[in-house]
Amino acid sequence: MSNRSSPFGIAALQLKLEETDNLELLLQKIQRTKLRYPWVKMVVLSELALRGVGAQHAKELPSPEEAAFCRAARELGIWLVPGSMYEKCGSAVFNTTPVINPAGEIVDRYRKIYPFLPYEKGVTAGDQFVVFDVPEVGRFGVSICYDIWFPETTRALAWLGAEVLIHPTKTDTIDRQDELSIVRASAVMNQCYVVDVNSAGAQGVGRSIVVGPEGETIHEASVDEEIIAFEIDVEKVTRVRERGMKGLGQTLKSFRDGRVQYPQYQLGAVSSALEKLGPLKVPE
Repeated sequence: MSNRSSPFGIAALQLKLEETDNLELLLQKIQRTKLRYPWVKMVVLSELALRGVGAQHAKELPSPEEAAFCRAARELGIWLVPGSMYEKCGSAVFNTTPVINPAGEIVDRYRKIYPFLPYEKGVTAGDQFVVFDVPEVGRFGVSICYDIWFPETTRALAWLGAEVLIHPTKTDTIDRQDELSIVRASAVMNQCYVVDVNSAGAQGVGRSIVVGPEGETIHEASVDEEIIAFEIDVEKVTRVRERGMKGLGQTLKSFRDGRVQYPQYQLGAVSSALEKLGPLKVPE
């Protein structure tokens, strides 16, 4: 991309949220964040921030709640990624993240490719990757929570040109420490920013993290509510990808130039080792 301005201000909102209708609270927090940090151009919320878990909350999109987020983005002149919400589409339910531009328009909607099965019951997997361009800044990609446990998802977004990964999360379990290691590894392996936003309070254990393209931690949050405002320099992504991480590994170039045929991606591939693991179900 050319004529890029730098830096670009983002606010990740790690909020104390209940498993209830949080729309008015979220709108208030978004507005207060922009008032406190007028240089912020994008606000990101956590996964399922709107109502918490439960596919019974699914609504067809566009919905009145999504329209309220669009109005907020337009009135404040910001990019808004309002976490995710359950989307009803026919008989299917998706865990969906809208991307809203400063004109209040839906740029795209990303449907979580890897629902947290077998626990995220009744949720259908999406099958499309989403990247979007912020003019004069760079290309952003979206994934949701459990997606990042599958390195193929982040590599696909990097392949599509994503320089910043927006990653809403809702984790209230003991594996948060493991997720932090995955976020750092994803950033350094794909030489991109990763903005991983978790919830706090009843919805999550906090500890959101923002990581840069050389694996550097820009900020790791506490377990309490935090408004994480920071700036990114997308030109740094270009430099790191061209020159190598810390002047060393040029990972994406090697991946681009490689000619190996991975056995797991061959048409009709079956792993006898993985087949032995049995069905995907809750442990007894």
